[in-house]
Amino acid sequence: MPPTDPLALAPLVTIEASLGPIVSVGRTPRGHVRMVAILAGTFEGPEARGRILPGGADWQEVRPDGVLEIRAHYLLETDAGEAIEVHSEGLRAAAPEVLARIERGEIVSPGEYYFRTAIRLTTASARLARYNSLLAVARGERRAKSVVISVFEVL
Repeated sequence: MPPTDPLALAPLVTIEASLGPIVSVGRTPRGHVRMVAILAGTFEGPEARGRILPGGADWQEVRPDGVLEIRAHYLLETDAGEAIEVHSEGLRAAAPEVLARIERGEIVSPGEYYFRTAIRLTTASARLARYNSLLAVARGERRAKSVVISVFEVL
C-alpha cells in the first residue's frame, strides 16, 4: 500500500564548486569515461556553512544516448572545522544542442536540461550527526567552470 503522505523536501544546503578541466579516459564498453576534479568552493545551509576541500572528483560516463551518469565524491569542511563526506550519484540529460552550449561554456538555464542527483552525507560531528541518517536529492546547474548544487533533504 502506498504511503498516504506526499513526499516532502526541505532545503539542506547549496554547494558551489569550481571545477578543473575534463580529463578523458576514452571510450570504453560502458561509454565515454571522464573525470572532473572538484577544486574548491563553498556551501551554505540552515545548519552549516563552509568550504569544499580540494581532492574531490566527479567521475562521469557519457552513455551512447548522450546522458551523463555522475558519481561525485568530495569533502566539505564547516566554518567550525567539521568534515562532511559527500557521495553523489545522478544524471544529466539534455538535447544535443543544449549540451553543445553547456560544453562551450555558455550560460544555459537549468530549466533547459535535467540534472538531478541523490546524495548521502557522512560526518563525525556530533552537532551534524543527523546528516548520517538522511537521504538528500539535488538539482544541479552546470556553469562554464563551476557547478551549483541545490540540495534538499527528503523528509
